[in-house]
Amino acid sequence: MCGICGVVGLAPGPFEARRERAAASLHRLRHRGPDETHLAPAGSGAIGATRLAIRGLHSGSQPFVDERTGVVVACNGEIDNHRELRHWLTGRGHSIPQETDVAVIPALYLEEGDAFAERLIGAFAVAVWDPRAPRIVLARDRAGEKPLFYVVRGDEVAFASELAGLATDADLDLRIDPGAIAGYMRRGCFVAPQTPFVGVSRVRPGEVVTIEPGRVVTRKYWNLRFAADPAVETSEEAFDRVFTTAVARQSDVSVPCGVFLSGGLDSSLVTAVARKVQPLRPLRAFTIRFAEQSYDEGGAAAEAAKALDVPWTSVEVGSADVRREIELLVSVSGEPLADPAWIPASMLSRRAVEDVRLVMVGEGADELFGGYPTYIGALLASRYGRLPGAIKSLIASAVNGLPVSDKKITVSYLLKRFVEGDAYSGLARHLVWTSQIAPHLLRSLGVPPEPAIGDGGGDILDVVQCSDFETTLAEGLLTKADRAGMGCALELRAPFLDLDVLRFASALPATDRVRGFTTKVFLKRFARRYLPVSLIERRKRGLSVPLASWLRGPLYDWTRERLASSRLEAVGLDSRAAVAILDEHRARKADRARAIWTIVVLSVWLEWLAGVRGKSVVGGQ
Repeated sequence: MCGICGVVGLAPGPFEARRERAAASLHRLRHRGPDETHLAPAGSGAIGATRLAIRGLHSGSQPFVDERTGVVVACNGEIDNHRELRHWLTGRGHSIPQETDVAVIPALYLEEGDAFAERLIGAFAVAVWDPRAPRIVLARDRAGEKPLFYVVRGDEVAFASELAGLATDADLDLRIDPGAIAGYMRRGCFVAPQTPFVGVSRVRPGEVVTIEPGRVVTRKYWNLRFAADPAVETSEEAFDRVFTTAVARQSDVSVPCGVFLSGGLDSSLVTAVARKVQPLRPLRAFTIRFAEQSYDEGGAAAEAAKALDVPWTSVEVGSADVRREIELLVSVSGEPLADPAWIPASMLSRRAVEDVRLVMVGEGADELFGGYPTYIGALLASRYGRLPGAIKSLIASAVNGLPVSDKKITVSYLLKRFVEGDAYSGLARHLVWTSQIAPHLLRSLGVPPEPAIGDGGGDILDVVQCSDFETTLAEGLLTKADRAGMGCALELRAPFLDLDVLRFASALPATDRVRGFTTKVFLKRFARRYLPVSLIERRKRGLSVPLASWLRGPLYDWTRERLASSRLEAVGLDSRAAVAILDEHRARKADRARAIWTIVVLSVWLEWLAGVRGKSVVGGQ
C-alpha cells in the first residue's frame, strides 16, 4: 500500500521542473507510506511512490521499471490474486524477482496492454507510463477502494492518490467548479469523475483512462449489475467458500492484522471468518465509543468480542475532538467530505496503527446485500405514491409533527425524509431521501435542483443498490475509510468487496436481499453458522456521530463562524441562509445536523484552500 503521483510529459519538456513538482506532490503523500519513498524518470518528468509495506516487506520498492521496454509502473493497493498471476506470467516467460504482490503488474501490462486491470483482484489504483506509445494509463479497482486524481494540460499529465497532491501544485491553474460544489452539497461527496476543480478528474471505479498526445480515452471495464447468473451458485455453502476465500486473501499479509468491530452483523461476520481462516494468528478488534448512549457501540462490540474470542480496544470521541480532527483531515486529503464518521474513523485508525498495520472492515455489505432501511422505503414508495393526496397530506402532517430527537437515526427522522421525497419517483426519490440537504433547503442556499435523473430501467431495488454502490459507497464511505486509515499509514480492507463476493451478491434475487421489512435476508440467514442470533438480529445502527446535540451546544459558536464565512458566498452559497438553518436547528424546529455539517466541512476546506492557493482561488473573507 502506498501513495502514488507523477508529473509526466508526453513530449520533450522541462524535466527538472516536472521532477521537482512530482517530488513535492510525493512529499504531500508521505503519510500514506512511511516505509520507502522513490521517484523514477518517466518521459520528461517523473513518477513517484511512497510505500506502506504490507506484503513482501523486503522486496517491493516502487516505482517498478521494466529495463527492456522502459515501462514504469506505480501502484497504490494490494493484489489479492498475485500468486495465481505470478504463476501464469512466469509460465509465459516473465521474470518477477520482487516478492511483493504488486510486482506482477508490469509483466501483466506487457502481456495484456490496457486490459491488464481486468485480470487484477484487489484494491488498487495504478499508473503506467509506456514510452513506446507514448502514453499514460491510469486504472482504478472495481469498487473504488483506492483513489486516483489526474489533470491533463497540453502534453503534460499530473496525477496523485490524494487531491492535496495536485491542489498544492502552484504550476496548475485551478478554478473551483460551481457545478461540482452543487453536487457535493447534494451528496456530501464528489462523484467521479467530478472533483471540486475544473479540469481535474478522478478515475471512476472500474475504469481505465488512457492518455496519449491529443486525446484522453476512458473505458469502464466493470459495472455492478444485479442479474441471475447460471454460472454462480447462490447457496449458503457456496457463499461460505467465496467469503472465506476473500477473507483469507486479504489477511494473507506480512504484518499484524485487526478488525474494526461495531458489534453489528457485517463487522462481526468479518471477524468470525477471520478467526476461522487464521486460527493461530493474533487478531485484535477496535471500536468507537461515545458518551451519548444512543450512539455508543461499546456494549454491542463487547458482546461480539466476547462471543468471537478476540481482544478489543475502544476509543471515545467527544465534541472537543471535532474541530481539530476535521481541519487535519481536510488539510491532509485536500478535499471536503461531509460524512461526520470521518472523524471517529480517523481517531480509531490512529489508535489501531499502534498495534496493527492492516484492518479489515465491513464496508460494502449493505450496498450489495440490501442492508439499508432506505431500500425498504424504495420498495414502499410506489404504494405510498398511489395514495390519495388528502391521505398523504394527513400522513405528512402527522410525520412532520413528530418531535425532534437527538438520538441516533430515529424512525421519526427516516419518516420525515421519506415524505419529503413524495414529489419524486424512482431513483430520483431515493437520491432525495438519502441526500445531505433537503431540496427546499438547497434552494434557500442558492444550490440548483438535482438534474433530471432517469430510473435506469429494471427493478427499483436493483437500481438504487447500484447507484449506492457506485456513488455513496465508492466516493463516500470508501473515501472516508481510505483517507482516515492512510492518513496514519493504516491499510483498511473490505472482504465484502472481493470480486467473487461481488459476483455472488449480484446474482442474488431481490427477495434474498430485501423482503417486506427485513433487510439482508440472505446474509442474515448465512450468518447463523458463525454468529449468535443476538448479533444477527440487532437493529442496524451504522457509525454515526451525535452532531445534532453538539451543534446546539459545544460546537455552536465555531459552527456559526464557519457558516458566516464570505468564502461560501464566493462559491455561490448564501451564508445568511446557512446561519438561518443553524438557528432553526438550535431552536429544535427541525434536525438539520447533516445539512449544517455539509456546509461546515466545505467552509473548512475553502479556508484551507485559500491558505495553500491564495485568495484568487476562492476570494477573500
